[in-house]
Amino acid sequence: MHFDRREFIKLMGAGIGLATVGFLSEVKAASQKPNIILCMADDQGWGDMAYNGHPVLQTPYFDEMAAAGLRFDRFYAAAPVCSPTRGSVMTGRHPNRFGCFQWGRTLRPQEITVAEALKTAGYVTGHFGKWHLGPARRGSPVNPGASGFDEWLSAPNFFDNDPILGREGIAEQMNGESSMVTVNAALHFIRDHAHDDSPFLAVVWFGSPHQPHRALDRDRVLYSEQPEDMQHFYGEITAMDRAFGKLRQAPRDLGIHENTLLWYCSDNGGLERFGSTGGRGHKGQIYEGGLRVPGILEWPDRIPDHRVTEIPCYTADIYPTLLDIAGVHLQGQPPLDGISLVSLLNTRMKQRPKPIGFWDFPEPGVPTPSQEWMAELMERQQAGDLLGDLTKLRLESANITRQYPTDTFPGHAAWLDWPWKLHRIQAESGDVRWELYNLDRDPEEQHDLAMEQPDRTAGLRAELEEWQTSVMRSLNGEDY
Repeated sequence: MHFDRREFIKLMGAGIGLATVGFLSEVKAASQKPNIILCMADDQGWGDMAYNGHPVLQTPYFDEMAAAGLRFDRFYAAAPVCSPTRGSVMTGRHPNRFGCFQWGRTLRPQEITVAEALKTAGYVTGHFGKWHLGPARRGSPVNPGASGFDEWLSAPNFFDNDPILGREGIAEQMNGESSMVTVNAALHFIRDHAHDDSPFLAVVWFGSPHQPHRALDRDRVLYSEQPEDMQHFYGEITAMDRAFGKLRQAPRDLGIHENTLLWYCSDNGGLERFGSTGGRGHKGQIYEGGLRVPGILEWPDRIPDHRVTEIPCYTADIYPTLLDIAGVHLQGQPPLDGISLVSLLNTRMKQRPKPIGFWDFPEPGVPTPSQEWMAELMERQQAGDLLGDLTKLRLESANITRQYPTDTFPGHAAWLDWPWKLHRIQAESGDVRWELYNLDRDPEEQHDLAMEQPDRTAGLRAELEEWQTSVMRSLNGEDY
């Protein structure tokens, strides 16, 4: 329960016993491995893109990438809220496996992150922007540095313009529009390492368009005919688009564009009041509107021409895909929920070989007021206290003290085996309701077929509950 898998990986990455334990095999030459940039928006729905048909939004740089690279038309967040989805990117696992049920919940230090795994293959790693998987201060077992990132300028949650961010845990006042602040920090890292012998991983997680929306005047004016609150919402997305365009251009200017993999998505579906979703519902819900998000991937060396895929993919696929590309094979890898998409990139995948499980577990979120906490940290550090408020270090994250029953599955779960999506909705009383939809014919999930197709419902139910049992075993610490 208390074995620190991360410390083991650090030793392996340092080369201690690497050959004898076989922790890493089939490593490709460093020059062949791509540089990797992972980008994620905060609360951008599937429809909050001009290229997806939004009638108002202006997103020219996103549109340009969507017209050049691989566009995922059915890309999903692993969860309908932010922290769990970010955890799925880091681990390739459903976030309930490590107790990251809701916003503000953390990683477990025992989890293997994509940064730690790629470091064993020689990657230099950096995180920039929203973290929301733990603190952005020193001394925490779940800050970005403890999770495999060599360099980081991060926030414990979403952040707005002129934010205070943690540079390797030291609070620093930044100036500028929040998305551009994030990109500029990432660009320093990218330029520093663009021509190193080692490839780089840059994780760039924006704080937009999370509420409160505070767009610059130059971006608001584009939407002057809209209500004021919508001007700010649309303006934040346009500012993020501009910053993303600068980020996308940098590998071209540095001459590394061809072998740089750039992957963009959002952390959950659209906002109820503001966003444009990809189906029924919105952020916080397991229906399509809460999970379906924009997804674009660009890698000219491997994807020379524009393509569109309707094959369902999701954020937990990022980890196994990147490890597959880098030739990383980990001994003792905990169970993965995502799959490698390399065969999709190579045009060989015709349908998804493994269903996708979703599960909104009824545990509360944990408030994480980034600006307030970072201001407190800055004040204390200026007085000589580098750690600040010790209660905010999340030291408890490594301790698995609660054991959950493996024969009851509270909350709202779903099992997506295209085109079928089965919903399992368990009330507080323990009563369970089932809903079955054919997403190909009924993308809005309006026509429940559970009673009409009892055999199909029963088969999908057995698969879903077997998966949920596996998730509960991981949650109880059986993977470590």
